[in-house]
Amino acid sequence: MKSVILQRALSIFTYFSPVTTVLLVLLTTYFVAFKLRRRRIESLIGKVPGPVPLPIIGNMLEVSTGFDELFARMCGVKNFWGRDVGICRAWLAYDPYVYLMEASKVEVIMSSPKHIDKSQDYDFLHPWLGTGLLTSRGKKWHARRKILTPTFHFKILEDFIDVFQEQSAVLVTKLQKEVDKEEGFNLFKYVTLCTLDIICETAMGQSIDAQSNDDSEYVKAVYKIGEIVQTRQVKVWYHPEFLFRMTKLYQDHQNCIKTLHGFSNRVIKERKAEIADQNNNNNNNSASVKNLNLQEEIDDSKYEFVDFPRKKRLAFLDLLIEASQNGKELSDEDIREEVDTFMFEGHDTTSASICWTLFLLGTSPEIQDRVVEELDTIFDGDRTRPPTMKELNDMKYLECAIKDSLRLYPSVPLLGRHLHEDVQIGEYLIPAGTMALVSTYVLHRDPKVFPNPERFNPNNFLPENSAGRHPYAYIPFSAGPRNCIGQKFALLEEKSVISAVLRNYKVEALDRREDLTLLGELILRPKDGLRVKITKRD
Repeated sequence: MKSVILQRALSIFTYFSPVTTVLLVLLTTYFVAFKLRRRRIESLIGKVPGPVPLPIIGNMLEVSTGFDELFARMCGVKNFWGRDVGICRAWLAYDPYVYLMEASKVEVIMSSPKHIDKSQDYDFLHPWLGTGLLTSRGKKWHARRKILTPTFHFKILEDFIDVFQEQSAVLVTKLQKEVDKEEGFNLFKYVTLCTLDIICETAMGQSIDAQSNDDSEYVKAVYKIGEIVQTRQVKVWYHPEFLFRMTKLYQDHQNCIKTLHGFSNRVIKERKAEIADQNNNNNNNSASVKNLNLQEEIDDSKYEFVDFPRKKRLAFLDLLIEASQNGKELSDEDIREEVDTFMFEGHDTTSASICWTLFLLGTSPEIQDRVVEELDTIFDGDRTRPPTMKELNDMKYLECAIKDSLRLYPSVPLLGRHLHEDVQIGEYLIPAGTMALVSTYVLHRDPKVFPNPERFNPNNFLPENSAGRHPYAYIPFSAGPRNCIGQKFALLEEKSVISAVLRNYKVEALDRREDLTLLGELILRPKDGLRVKITKRD
């Protein structure tokens, strides 16, 4: 029988020319070798529950859909296949993915120093962010993390408080035109521009006045490139670089990169020149933090620029430039990578968190009243005085509200890791080469951890209710060695903006949560924004 099959197979090749025959043999050999290498992976992944994959394309049809359906569909797959075991799998063409949604299983990946490399989905950010702290791997990530950690020390963050307050005040002023409008307005439109102004000034020391000029090319480029990256992540035909380069999307992408990198490079060049000039003219009043001991009180005069009419604040960029001059060599490209990363990670994420928190407070007047009562206690009823660092830290119940908002609507709904070695997750051995995705949106809704998980309840994060909770049951800022370096910055910014709005306005949500269409893009956002109504607070 075998000889007959072999004879028939060989007879097929006689119909082709010698060159064609050689190509067919090579392709067949490659395919067989590929399948043999994949046999173990397919066998192990096949034991994990999940939807049935189609030949070659896997489960692409489930994910290569419109953004309107994608997030709901992904959550549905996880809930249907993985709810009981906390894990499920899917195939994107030949790439295996496992989705984790239970704290004990998430901990296996996120707590390990072996699994710190981001999944390949992050590669589409490389043209914009390079291989900075968010996207770098291995030794480079460790080196960057070590350099950047001191820049988020609380003493440095304290100098950013003024920026938070000033831009929050601008936001409050801009919102005045929306007071008492029965039809309400989209909260995202205003808050996103506010956080963009904040991040631009704290990252680069320059204001782009986005709240007053939302038509700027830089603002447009930030929004557009996020859409393009998301499109490439979910549309597999955009994955190959040579195919992507033949599309209109590539031209838009390159225009965005030109705008974004052009702005960052110009600011870096100007700041380096300013710092060099100030060091030459008046070394005692330079922006240097060369001799700064972060364990001691900081003399604010160290940050004053005598050539400017007002105090020039220390920015993230200044700290990177100083790190480069202090024996930790960072090229201009390295500095741009980190500044752009800070812009990316610290803009949309905080905007989403602020909007979701205000919206949820607008759905729960009694919780909003309790937050305002806390603010009135802290400020002795003064609704205009800006908060100090201590007062921001005293906003305990507001912090609980922000945390429960991030539980329900985590700014980053998916966290990805590339597994370079086999790992045992529960009863399943997950092979090297698999992409592990943590669904924070589903993880945070585990009824065993958060009773009545769909309810907005800041009491979930009161100290007595948080005691004993699994440390990986709530990870809006990721967790483990690769947790978010800027989470303290984000929380201070969110408290500043939210408290400023609530001290001036009552917020009423006009949309129902169950009517919202969620888009699980680079951040979790509602398709049509969040409609709220505001009235002046007495």
